[in-house]
Amino acid sequence: MKPGQHTPEAETFFHLGQGPLGTHACHGTACFVARHLDPARWRQATSGETRVYCLGQCYRAPSITGEDARPEVHVRAPRAITLGRVASGGARALPEATRQGAYAALEQALSSLPEAFIAQVERSGLRGRGGAGFPTGRKLRAVAAAPGEEKYVVANADEGDAGAYIDRFLMEEDPHAVLEGLLLAAYAVGARRATVYVRKEYPLAACVLHVALHEAHRAGLLGPRILGSDFSCEVSVEVGRGSYLCGEETALLNALEGRRPFVRARPPYPAQAGLFGQPTLVQNVETLANLPWIARHGGQAYAALGVPGSRGTKVLSLNSLFHHPGLYEVELGTPVRTVVEELGGGLRTGPLKGVLIGGPLAGILPPHLLDTPLGFDELQAVGASVGHGGVVAFDTHTSIAELVHHVFSFGAYESCGRCTPCRLGARHVEQLFARVLDAGTAPRSSAADWEEVAEALRLTSLCGHGTGLGDFARSVLRHYREEVAACFG
Repeated sequence: MKPGQHTPEAETFFHLGQGPLGTHACHGTACFVARHLDPARWRQATSGETRVYCLGQCYRAPSITGEDARPEVHVRAPRAITLGRVASGGARALPEATRQGAYAALEQALSSLPEAFIAQVERSGLRGRGGAGFPTGRKLRAVAAAPGEEKYVVANADEGDAGAYIDRFLMEEDPHAVLEGLLLAAYAVGARRATVYVRKEYPLAACVLHVALHEAHRAGLLGPRILGSDFSCEVSVEVGRGSYLCGEETALLNALEGRRPFVRARPPYPAQAGLFGQPTLVQNVETLANLPWIARHGGQAYAALGVPGSRGTKVLSLNSLFHHPGLYEVELGTPVRTVVEELGGGLRTGPLKGVLIGGPLAGILPPHLLDTPLGFDELQAVGASVGHGGVVAFDTHTSIAELVHHVFSFGAYESCGRCTPCRLGARHVEQLFARVLDAGTAPRSSAADWEEVAEALRLTSLCGHGTGLGDFARSVLRHYREEVAACFG
């Protein structure tokens, strides 16, 4: 079966199907915390059977399809690694992209051995920007070293974390940066085929990428003997059908194979047996967009930015409750308070109650911890996460009970159902907090019950969907226990 073709049984898994996206109001977390800004639109989002959990318009939430005003885009780091061309207005067409330096890094890399580029990425300290933060150089080396007749690179553009719209604008406004990073990765690992898996909710991104592929082919940047070298690579674009779980790399691979996108048991890891059983590198869009800069300037220059364990820059997407929502590229290690109060300008709708960074399946950072540096280890130490970089701040219009109900409702709706803790546990907690919201309280015995279910999710789920729900609950109990306790009594 070719990539993108699905069996009828697999098609039933997806929420949105093969037709046009149509009109949808967003049901995602950034829109949920902004629901008081447009109650009618939020009612529209919650009234239909099919939910859309992020349209990539969190800067204007609550949002709806068809209203695509551009966000503010700023570089607030010493060097522009990924947002340079986007911040200057974008470079969608190949002539403009090459005028601003696109594909110079690829040409430079092709003049040396793949090993040299892998070594530079290892030296850079770059970690994956899609959520898990795995060292990128280690992934490249593992796929390069794996035996296999065919190897693949997959760009994970299924940016499903509600609150994130980073990859969307990289694809829409600087598609050749994404393609150049993809080709650099393919050259490094020895792959001759690559795929970009774009989420259904980003139709413009898919169209722009298709045009960029055509331009690159015509210019000799894709296909056989790229730029006159011995390196050949074909790239395709596949569009999802609507599933948060396809953001998990093994579920995404199953979707590309036309199978029901359940999460795979590991080992083997994709580096050994990925797409169609062959060694496969899976990286998210922002990670790939970092590679051209590293190829041109070297790993040491990249590692000079950031802090130990979190090198380079990170793009953040701020939600609509800020005075200044939009995309910001910042140096890792920047205090979260700087992001919230200086870049975002604080909230325009009321006192800050908390900040979710990296999606709904991550911890909450309460106001008294805003001085925590934006770093993988530093945020993990306080029960939060860099994640994908979506910054969703919420105010006193949202109670913790409402937020818990929303997150677990999302978790239950998007669960693949393969493992019992996630399939039953998420729905159980959703129903429990629905009762709290309806009646104002739940039996005191239910307090221990939901904590036990959340811990079971964290410890026994098969993938990050269930464990993320558990991590979210653990953060709520750590920082908002008194408010939660008032729900049971």
